[in-house]
This record gives sequence, structure tokens and C-alpha cells, in this order.
Amino acid sequence: MASVLLVEDEGLIRMMVADMLEELGHTVSAEAANLAQALALASSAEFDFAILDFSLGAETSVSVADALQVRNIPFAFASGYGSDGVPEKFLSRPRLRKPFQIDQLRTCITDLLNVP
Repeated sequence: MASVLLVEDEGLIRMMVADMLEELGHTVSAEAANLAQALALASSAEFDFAILDFSLGAETSVSVADALQVRNIPFAFASGYGSDGVPEKFLSRPRLRKPFQIDQLRTCITDLLNVP
């Protein structure tokens, strides 16, 4: 189906989301656990869409979202805090409220890729 950049600073959550993505038929082609890794991958790696943990410790993934937007790569934020802190320019982007179920992830991906 599609290849994914997965940005999540919590290892167990990253593994769980990666498993869900693979169960849905997607391939996690790149993973990042922190902002520096995420920025490097967002600028250069090849993938079809990204799932970004909004809060990466004391930092956010907003700069990663900016890099993805420049490349026209669809992305969604995942957060346990709803839309708190998400810049207005990204409020229309799909969001996953943690903890989320596989059906919510499927719907989010469909929205990202505009696939029926």
C-alpha cells in the first residue's frame, strides 16, 4: 500500500503503531525517536505519508511538519492532548488522539491519502 515515516519518542508506542500500520498493509520505511532524527528523515527520506507524535519530550514536531509541507507529503499529528499547541496553519490536518485504535488509524490514513 503506502510507505510511512513514523515519529514517536516512546519506544513501546512506536512499536505498537508500527504493528498497526503493518497490519493495515503499510510499510514503515523510516522511524524517528527524536526531533533531530525526524527532521533529517523528513528532509531526505522517501515515504508516502507521516504520522508525527506532536510532543517529542520538551520539543514539538512542528518543524518536521513544516519540512513535510514543503515536500507536499501528507501527515497527521498524534497526541494525547488533542489540538493543544498545534499551530493554526495545521489545525485542518488529520489528528489521532492517543490512545487510538486501529480503526481510527485506518480512517486517518484514508483521510490523508484521500482513498475510499
